[in-house]
Amino acid sequence: MSDPTAGVGAIRIDALIFDMDGTMVDSMPSHTESWLLLAQRHGIAVDLPELMRRTTGRTGLECIRILFERDMPDAEALAYVHEKEALYREIFAPKFAEVHGFSAFAEAARARGLHIGVGTAGDKHNVAFAYSNLKLRPLPAVAVGGDEGLPGKPEPAIFLEVARRLGVDPAHCIVFEDAPLGIEAARRAGMRAVGICTGHTPAQLAGDHVLAHAKNFTELMKNNFLEIHHVAKL
Repeated sequence: MSDPTAGVGAIRIDALIFDMDGTMVDSMPSHTESWLLLAQRHGIAVDLPELMRRTTGRTGLECIRILFERDMPDAEALAYVHEKEALYREIFAPKFAEVHGFSAFAEAARARGLHIGVGTAGDKHNVAFAYSNLKLRPLPAVAVGGDEGLPGKPEPAIFLEVARRLGVDPAHCIVFEDAPLGIEAARRAGMRAVGICTGHTPAQLAGDHVLAHAKNFTELMKNNFLEIHHVAKL
């Protein structure tokens, strides 16, 4: 983990906003597999690493148009989104796992008086799927998904909407993200960020607004992230 004291100053934090896939839940390998299966079903030759680089953090409609390399009506694209996400849930369900320590970290943050929100490119079905399998209780009250008509990351709209629904100033939020587009979205939203390195290196999740990097939330807790950054209202 990067130095957890880097960038520490007199900051006020009222809310933590979590990306979902690759951040809360260890789902990115299953998403990758489902994209490959969808492409094969429809006879599309795909450079999988390049597809994931271009799409991780974008909404389902945006991703489908990138995969098919053409514009299409929303209704047509949405049918492909539902097909792809059903494949993903089928693949991931038998091996569902949270990113190590997520639930414990979120519970510790809530106990310190912090608001918890979710900002994801995933749709409501994937959010419900993740919530039904996570052991976290209570579940985050606010979740903004990629099927709500907002532009996907790196645009900041999803994170800004989470902050609005939580009633928190964006400047007082920390975003937890596993993807470069999400880290950039946090910057554009005027929020600080933490890079969760489940699929990218710290260098790929870098920025002046990034407080720390960690491979999982257990590591953040061991390094006293919450205490160091004075995010509690004690």
